Amino acid sequence: MRKEQALLRKEQSERQKKFLQELRIQKQIERFRIREVKELEKLEKISLKEKREDYGELQQRIENLKNKYRLIRDQKIRERVEALGVKTDEADDRSALLQKEKEYNLARQKIEFALESFYRSANSLVFQLNKRYITRHMSIFRCIDKRFETGEIFIKWDESTNDEWLILIYIKDNSPDKGIIIEDKTNEEKNMSHEFKANEIFKASDLMVDSLTQLISKKRQKQQ
Repeated sequence: MRKEQALLRKEQSERQKKFLQELRIQKQIERFRIREVKELEKLEKISLKEKREDYGELQQRIENLKNKYRLIRDQKIRERVEALGVKTDEADDRSALLQKEKEYNLARQKIEFALESFYRSANSLVFQLNKRYITRHMSIFRCIDKRFETGEIFIKWDESTNDEWLILIYIKDNSPDKGIIIEDKTNEEKNMSHEFKANEIFKASDLMVDSLTQLISKKRQKQQ
């Protein structure tokens, strides 16, 4: 089960990385829009100087220019949406593509919102433990927020890499309705995995408190 959950989060992470890359396309689209406006202004200035009999041809050039940039923008939007892992159809127009992008972003926001109370609890816990129980000869804890990138929150020692987390919090199956999973590696002899409902934040908080305080106690005993 852990491997399956890890693969789901890895896939989500890869899609999110592509999405962040595709945000650059939005800047390209904006540059195309600015270029279009400038070219249209140039043609409109020319139209004021042209004879009336030539005006129809000039209007056609303006329409062709608008169509050119509209096609460019539509293609860039499609590339951006597909980078999210969202399925698109050839028949999808700009409105349909933007709607699919909106639905994806709403789903991501739902995940972040579902984890919000768990993040606040974990972050507050780390602050309190560092302040009250960590000695100056011990490393401090860090609470890392990766909800946007991978849908994860984890607690680790300050000097450890992100992969060497002590507690990992994430949405089961990337679906907020299925609950929250907390993986606990604070006990080197026995790694545990716990499932909670989204409203069981106090129960989850108690678990994290017990696990981390026990870890601190073991560390302090070794130093004596």
